[in-house]
Amino acid sequence: MKGLSTRISKGLVPGSVLTCADNSGAKTLMIINKIGKAGHRKRLAGCGIGDLVMASVKSGNPAYIKKKVRAVIIRQKKDIRRASGLRVRFEDNAAMLVSDANLPIGTEVKGAMAREVVERYIKLAGIASRVV
Repeated sequence: MKGLSTRISKGLVPGSVLTCADNSGAKTLMIINKIGKAGHRKRLAGCGIGDLVMASVKSGNPAYIKKKVRAVIIRQKKDIRRASGLRVRFEDNAAMLVSDANLPIGTEVKGAMAREVVERYIKLAGIASRVV
């Protein structure tokens, strides 16, 4: 996995509720676990922008409800610090669904996407409406 040029504050933990920002059919997601987690013993793994998580669909299309899906976090409320000293934060926590090959399931993204996600997952940038 490619490293990022930004210091990502891990503002989300398992149990956090996210909005699904793509048009795949899911509306609300809950983080189950971070994929490829690296954390301390008996401590919840923190997740941030650009992290790949396993999530459960809480509301949306009946075909997705109660299913485990893979998602990439594209926005978070906790501010992140970029190398230039700029701090960026969004108004909600959001993710988008991806396949096992890290390709997007939906065809468009509602709202902005962080630039750090585009650095790590280039294919997701093709369906982004705005990159901040």
